[in-house]
Amino acid sequence: MSEPLIVDARWQPPPLPMEMTLDALDDLSAEGELVLLIHREPGPLYSILEQNGYAHKTELQADGTFVIRIRHAQP
Repeated sequence: MSEPLIVDARWQPPPLPMEMTLDALDDLSAEGELVLLIHREPGPLYSILEQNGYAHKTELQADGTFVIRIRHAQP
């Protein structure tokens, strides 16, 4: 299994975190994982991911960072 792609978008102004994430998804392999680090929950991103065949899991860290793990959805 390869290392996950990391997108550190903490404290970036909108729409940069969304753009950074969508650009990185172009490089995501079929078995890969993208990890987005961001300082607020990216609600609009979730529906875009689901509409485009991605699954995600969100964790809130003690320092307030949201860690969103994104993979291709299983058929």
